[in-house]
Amino acid sequence: MAIDTQSPVTLVHRVTATEADDTIELPFELRQKARQRIVLRSGREAFVKLNRGGVLRGGDCLASAGGFVVRIGSALEALSEVTSDDNITLARAAYHLGNRHVWVEIGRHSVRYQRDHVLDHMLERLDFRITHIDAPFEPEAGAYDGHSH
Repeated sequence: MAIDTQSPVTLVHRVTATEADDTIELPFELRQKARQRIVLRSGREAFVKLNRGGVLRGGDCLASAGGFVVRIGSALEALSEVTSDDNITLARAAYHLGNRHVWVEIGRHSVRYQRDHVLDHMLERLDFRITHIDAPFEPEAGAYDGHSH
């Protein structure tokens, strides 16, 4: 019996897998959704039906009840980046962004957030230099996110 590769597949749980049957790159906004329709790289339609809570990260895998596995990638996004070799400077930038409940990705010498001209202007007024980049966005999970990497 041939495996059906054309009909939609429903992805219902996270799995640890070394190989995947298909892939998709999603922006952070869609990696936060527990229920959605997506189109995989192959063109096949899939439905994500996960328990609410948590965020999908680049490299995570989802599987159907029948064992069809999809690897999630992080799409390139328009980001703003504050860079510094000084940890206090970066902590100040993260503090001001966190005070506005903004998702941030903290790197060794940078703080990134989804590009927003209002936030850029606020940080520039506080003497931070902002660079616009296109990169995958993997923000901090937060203290209450049950998924760890």
